[in-house]
Amino acid sequence: MQLSRKMEDYLLERPAPKGIDVLCGLQHFAIITYAVPAERFQGIFPDRFKLDTIEVDGQVMGLISVVPFVDVDFTSAVFPFPKFTMGQTNYRIYIIDAETGERCVWFLGTVLDSWALVVPRYLWNLPWHAGKVRFDCTLNEETGLYDSYQMETRSAWAEASVELAQSEADSLEFPGFPDVESALVYLTHPLAGFYHRRDKKLGTYRVWHKELEVKPARLQSAKFKLLSDLGIVNELEQNYPYSVLIEPLNEFTIYLPPKIVD
Repeated sequence: MQLSRKMEDYLLERPAPKGIDVLCGLQHFAIITYAVPAERFQGIFPDRFKLDTIEVDGQVMGLISVVPFVDVDFTSAVFPFPKFTMGQTNYRIYIIDAETGERCVWFLGTVLDSWALVVPRYLWNLPWHAGKVRFDCTLNEETGLYDSYQMETRSAWAEASVELAQSEADSLEFPGFPDVESALVYLTHPLAGFYHRRDKKLGTYRVWHKELEVKPARLQSAKFKLLSDLGIVNELEQNYPYSVLIEPLNEFTIYLPPKIVD
């Protein structure tokens, strides 16, 4: 079901930032992905979009990722501006925009640990929620791998905890894809996101980044209350992810403000 894709075909020139566009580093960036039966995603997003599925052991599956990180040096991409640091956790489903054919993600929502939440939540009506996001990570300077990685989110909307581990023996394996590169394009390089705004309108925003230099990791434990509450990934399944990827630090450009889709 998934065709072969080359990363070079998806590496676009960076659109010049302007206005209130934002530049930020994403530290302790992890993508914890689950493959579950496609029918669990019914009714979550509008008919304009379709689930970007894979086939594993003869079953059609959709993929959903939990993406925790720390925003570091969060600042204006255009003007001199103070820099902020804040914990964040995104929840995203991989979809295809039927109008454009673009592969993108559907955001269930985001937890942000910052007073700055008032801007996306109340000014732009994004599905962003308050929480306390704590990281306890040790990166081995020699190997570039994590000796330990722990994240905990306290949030009424999406309480979460995860513990990951890395070693040089970890490998990249992606059932349902023709090769590793195709899977990495799928999982790491969607540049457009859609979501239901808090006023129920359809919203979207775009990002830009270079090719992410992710490495595989193993999940030691996980609890993502939102996924079990929605019936997408139950508590037992959360201990058996489809894949886990980590990059210690990368840089994103975020193009703002978000737009309302007519």
